[in-house]
Amino acid sequence: MDAITIQDIGKSYGGVTALHAISFSIAPGEFVTLLGPSGCGKTTTLRSIAGLERPDRGFIFIDGQEVFSSVNGTFVPPEKRGLGMVFQSYAIWPHMTVFQNVAYGLIAKKMRRPDIAVRVEKALEMVSLAGLGDRPATKLSGGQQQRVALARSLVGEPRVLLLDEPLSNLDAKLRERMRFELKQLQRRLGVTTIYVTHDQAEALALSDRIIVMAAGRIVQQGDGKDIYRNPNSRFVVDFVGQANMVEGTITRYDPASRIAELKSSRGLIVRGIVPKEYGEPLAVGQEAVAAIRPEDIRLAAAGGDGINLWKAEIASDLFLGNFRELLLDVSGHMLKAQVFSGVAVAGDQAIPADGSVWLTVQTEAVRILG
Repeated sequence: MDAITIQDIGKSYGGVTALHAISFSIAPGEFVTLLGPSGCGKTTTLRSIAGLERPDRGFIFIDGQEVFSSVNGTFVPPEKRGLGMVFQSYAIWPHMTVFQNVAYGLIAKKMRRPDIAVRVEKALEMVSLAGLGDRPATKLSGGQQQRVALARSLVGEPRVLLLDEPLSNLDAKLRERMRFELKQLQRRLGVTTIYVTHDQAEALALSDRIIVMAAGRIVQQGDGKDIYRNPNSRFVVDFVGQANMVEGTITRYDPASRIAELKSSRGLIVRGIVPKEYGEPLAVGQEAVAAIRPEDIRLAAAGGDGINLWKAEIASDLFLGNFRELLLDVSGHMLKAQVFSGVAVAGDQAIPADGSVWLTVQTEAVRILG
């Protein structure tokens, strides 16, 4: 039995449609991320599951129990759905201690005080805040406040954990550390988790499965590696990670191998693979785009004739710590390439002083999309 089942959920606000009859299921213990830009419908979906929004149509099931149905008139209120939720703002009460914040929901349920104390201490230990129960909430760092919100959501032993951009208010270094801690905690507890973010790095780092959304629709779903390497549209390849986009016309296409060649208006020829997830037919003469990830571009040792082998001029060379980002002019196309910051050679050749280099990229690393 699935932990969560969404069937044809739709939601409109006035004349604006936020969700267009979306459907998906989540297995018990799975970590699923709803990923997309602002206004794509991901938070509306999460709030509908939580019972904080009432969809206009569709069905929602939690552990097989119908909690919403536009047909049957079912609407189980949020407090009876057995869910834990962490909001983007954390919603920590500043006049309460850490213990009081975490215990609030249990007190509202009139649980016995000795049982509350045991459950709260256990939750604080889970999030590495043991011994801080008496500390005022105002004396906490941003990372500690995030942990308090997480402990409060876990103390009720929820069936499903809902996280609405919980790391967005943290600085970059703390956000990276909290990703690791959150992933470890979820794995240890085995709790089914739905995570909402617009941050592709968070989605790739945390998720068992990513559901990419745009304009109130699901545009692709799968594990992070598959979505990153086999996008099914220009939107997905551009949104999930960085990509150089070379537009042109299909000059060759073999449906059996799914290998296509594209020629740009400036004469650049790129060979690549049409992803199996891309269901639209391609044909010679059709306009298309070749998507090339910056990390897949290599500096070639020498020039000459070859597939995906081009001469380029270095327009800029930025040092970004563990890697260098090169901006390269290839026949008027500006391409980004990422190389390790300690690497200053192309094969066994140093980068020429005049900034002229040869580039190559494997056919298997290029994605051709119509």
